[in-house]
Amino acid sequence: MIPFNKSLPYDIIMGDVFAQACPFCGKDNVLLPMKTNEVKSVREGKKKLLVFPCCGNKLFVLDSDNDYLLTDKVIRR
Repeated sequence: MIPFNKSLPYDIIMGDVFAQACPFCGKDNVLLPMKTNEVKSVREGKKKLLVFPCCGNKLFVLDSDNDYLLTDKVIRR
């Protein structure tokens, strides 16, 4: 089970990965620099550095499921 305070909800739309909102600047529907096969490789154990294009903040994605990405930082309260 993914800890809720370190989770980032995401959607895959037409092969692109979108975050519902940036946890740092609050911008809605952020296109993440991630491919769908990278989401699968993260699920299999590979870490991914994720840099948000809207504000330049970064975090590591450690795991994923069908709805959330697990990060290394607390991004929700």
